[in-house]
Amino acid sequence: MLVTLDTPYADTSATDLRFALGLPEQPALHLLDLAFDGVALTLRLLGASHQVVLRTAGREITETVACLPGHDGDLPAVAQEPAIGYRFTSRVLRRDAGRIADRVHRIRRDLADDPYALVGVFPGGPDAVTALQVRTGDRTSAGQVIGWRTWHSYPQTAELVETETEVVLP
Repeated sequence: MLVTLDTPYADTSATDLRFALGLPEQPALHLLDLAFDGVALTLRLLGASHQVVLRTAGREITETVACLPGHDGDLPAVAQEPAIGYRFTSRVLRRDAGRIADRVHRIRRDLADDPYALVGVFPGGPDAVTALQVRTGDRTSAGQVIGWRTWHSYPQTAELVETETEVVLP
């Protein structure tokens, strides 16, 4: 689902993003509620950032990647919580502005009609997007895998942050 966000784009960069697990739900500009085999998943656009809330019987995982006041450190390349079957990875692509714009165009095109995706576009900045896409259906010997990918573009700094998360549910 492609949505135009009703908020001005704030000049931020990849270095402003922080990662947190377990934060309360933050004010969202747009959200998408999904359900799969006893799993409720909410994709939340928080401006130039995201929050995903996963709920199952007896379990809640809240992932936030955002400009978080009071949270120090960089966005981690890897974060794991084996006790809850959680694994997060991120990378920052720094390219020339034209290559970032091409990549963002492909993301918008590929996810615009995906019922398991949410793409927020900032007014006046078609290359300034925050996008989330859910992947489900994988099974391992450990259980059902629910995953999502996200993209955060910063055209003014020619950066694209990509994250990928997997949660294995027993």
